[in-house]
Amino acid sequence: MRFSLRQMQIFAAVARHLSYTRAAEALHLTQPAVFAQVRQLEESVGLPLLERIGRKLHLTAAGEEVLATSRETLDALERLEMRLADLQGLKRGRLRIAMVTTAKYLIPRLLGEFCARHPGIEAELTVTNREKLLARLAANEDDLVILGKPPGELDVVATPIADNPLVVLARHDHPLAGQKAIPPARIAEEPFILRERGSGTRRAAERFFAAQGCTLKVRMELGSNEAIKQAIAGGLGLSVLSRHTLALEGEAGLIQPLDVAGFPLLSQWYVAYPAGKHLSAVASAFIDHLLASQAEQAADRPV
Repeated sequence: MRFSLRQMQIFAAVARHLSYTRAAEALHLTQPAVFAQVRQLEESVGLPLLERIGRKLHLTAAGEEVLATSRETLDALERLEMRLADLQGLKRGRLRIAMVTTAKYLIPRLLGEFCARHPGIEAELTVTNREKLLARLAANEDDLVILGKPPGELDVVATPIADNPLVVLARHDHPLAGQKAIPPARIAEEPFILRERGSGTRRAAERFFAAQGCTLKVRMELGSNEAIKQAIAGGLGLSVLSRHTLALEGEAGLIQPLDVAGFPLLSQWYVAYPAGKHLSAVASAFIDHLLASQAEQAADRPV
């Protein structure tokens, strides 16, 4: 019985997602290629590893055994790779980072700085929503994850790395633009464009307005901050987003923060990883880089 490490990797992805399509997306392969590799693995084993019941895939008993062995093998190889990279210091190595969508306005720049200092490091960056990020964190798929509020349901090590102020954004010519200390109850009368349910930013906004006795009037839900910004620019409503989303346009452009009492909502970005995880030298160095950047920003703030 012979099968390759690549087949193990592909089968582990299919088993994790219980979907050929989602596994193919995660692996940047085509769905037929993923299906073919799993079929070849089944032929090598001589038993079916997956079965479809209704519209859902399920692991067979043989599939559970192959998955357990695949994980053990892949984990062992990852630990070996990590130890070898540690022996070489920061001359070579790999860094896998996953982050929530809003962090893309901050982390890629810091990662670029880090890779420029250490050109032998290969970096892989995954951008996704909070729900999928927590699934990746629970499965230990990445070296580090970047997110807002650390998950209470998972045992993780989380370190704050940057401020993440949330503001109410509106089109520059909105009737409330220029007003001072706008009451939250007044803001809640306006239509809102929010991220999907489960978004950390949305949860923070809804918690704030609920504490004020207000319920937001959600006109639409959109899956990306850029789409929300376009909707605001089109006059479709207000939103609560990180101030970092204005990094490219600045705060004097088509979209501007409103001066709302109680805002900005002060939160932070965290770098996190599963408790008990052995960090590589590269991952530890990147955390140090993030903390150094935070210290520099704090030093530059006016007293």
